[in-house]
Order: sequence, then structure tokens, then C-alpha cells
Amino acid sequence: MDEWPELQYDSWRPTRDTLHMYMQVVGKLRLALSPFEPQWANVPLYVTARGLTTSPVPHGSGTFDAELDLFDHELVLRASDGQRRRVPLGGAVADYYRAVMDALAGLGVAVAVSELPSEVPDPIPFPEDREHHTYEPESAQRFWQVLSRVDRVMKRHRAGFRGRTSPVHFFWGSFDLANTRYSGRPAEPPPGSGTIMRFSEDAEQICAGFWPGDARTPFPAFFAYGYPRPEGIERAEVRPAPAAWVEEAGLFVLPYDAVRAAPDPAAAVLEFLSTTYGACATGLGWSPDLVATEPRPPGAA
Repeated sequence: MDEWPELQYDSWRPTRDTLHMYMQVVGKLRLALSPFEPQWANVPLYVTARGLTTSPVPHGSGTFDAELDLFDHELVLRASDGQRRRVPLGGAVADYYRAVMDALAGLGVAVAVSELPSEVPDPIPFPEDREHHTYEPESAQRFWQVLSRVDRVMKRHRAGFRGRTSPVHFFWGSFDLANTRYSGRPAEPPPGSGTIMRFSEDAEQICAGFWPGDARTPFPAFFAYGYPRPEGIERAEVRPAPAAWVEEAGLFVLPYDAVRAAPDPAAAVLEFLSTTYGACATGLGWSPDLVATEPRPPGAA
């Protein structure tokens, strides 16, 4: 497999859409059972050495976690009392949803989740969804291979920030891996915002991440933006050369294929993350001292 694998949206779209729904079922467990944190920090998933996980979710006096294992292609549910259940990945979302709920009941986890998917057009309730049923293990595993590479590079970018910053985490609604930096100042959400936007854009922030593409943007890409939108940001010069401001989306975009073609893909991603952050931070008036520049201590990676 290539160092940075190919990920053509059209070739794996049916699996992508089914996997998106599988992740939504898992993510809604965190949403239902974990304490709310600002900017929805309690709901994302995290990249692991085998797939994506909820991390420990509180339930009663204990915890459980759920990991989408994209090597063995199963959802693994583990409880803090030592019990474990497995749900194979594949088949209609309706069958997968019922199997997950049954497995949780077997672990003694009682949870009621919203059965309507979030942040997708024309959502189908999980118990009724037989439209999404395609799952090709090789495509899902390739997606994880891409995510694991992006996750490593984004963590290097995250490490240099002195202020409040999110982990590098995967939002199962918008289906992207992201990291957000905050100035500590509040912000007004856009007029007419729904619940998700109202509680995510109530703080000044600079966000960057990666998405695998969707029907509106049918190619994988890196993205970055500042909120509130910095004045004149559309004229900022960012690197590497294929990166550009996309007015319709209101953010900077760097196609994943341009990264794959670069002599050093990781360096290209870091350059995009650092230059877009610099442009947004300047426009928002953030202190340069928020980015660490001193040498690392002995033994640090």
C-alpha cells in the first residue's frame, strides 16, 4: 500500500455512506451518556491502532467503550466489569443498529439514543435504514490507513499550541477529523443557527481538519477556517501552492491528492496547517505567543 494511500470518493462512496451511519450509531452512545462539554467535545471518536473508539463512556458506577475495529471489521463493546460483546460490520444499518442495541443490553447498558442521523441530507431513522447496506472491508480499512496518517501529522501540529485546544478527534456527524484552537474569547453563532452550530460556534476559534469527501465536495481534502471569519482572509497567501480559499464553503481547502503527490506529504500537510493558522490568527488578532517556539526538553519526540 502507498505511504499515503489513494482514496477516490466515487470508488468507495457506498461503503463510506454505510460506515458513516455505523459511526453515527456508536457516536450517539457518547452523546447520550457523557456529560456535555463546550463545543461538543464530549461526542467525537478517536483514531486507534485498529480503527476508531468512543474512549470510556460512563454508565452507572462503571464505564464501557466501543471500538470500530477496521482490521477484524467488527464493533467491539467492552465494559469495565470485564464483559465484552462483538457486532460484525456489514449489512443494512437497520440490522446493525438492532444488533448494537441487543449487545449493549447484554452488557447491562440501558441507553436511549436519537434514532435520526445528524448532519446528513434526507436522514433515515436507523431502525428503518436498509438503503445503506454496502460494506467493503478493503475500502473501510484503506480509509483508516489514511486517517491514521492524518492523525499523526495533526497531532504534531496540535502539540505546538499553548492555549486551549481540542484533541485531534473524529466528528461522526460531519464525518471529519479535526483539531480546533481557541483564543478564550466568546463569539456569537451565526443568525438562525440550529442546535449543533449554536453550541459549536459560540467561541472564537481556528479549526483545521480532513474530510474524505461527500456529495457536495466529491474528493478528500484538508480544510481550515477561522471563526468569526477574519476580515480579508480570502486574500491571504497560504501554502503549499495547491491550497486555496473556497468562497462557497468559507474555508481554505487543500486536496488530498495534492498532498499525495508532494515530495513529503506530511511536510505539505504541516505547511498547510501552519500557514492557514497564521493567516487566521493574524486576522483575528491572536497573540503570536500562543504558538510554542522553544526547544523541546531532552527525550521528547
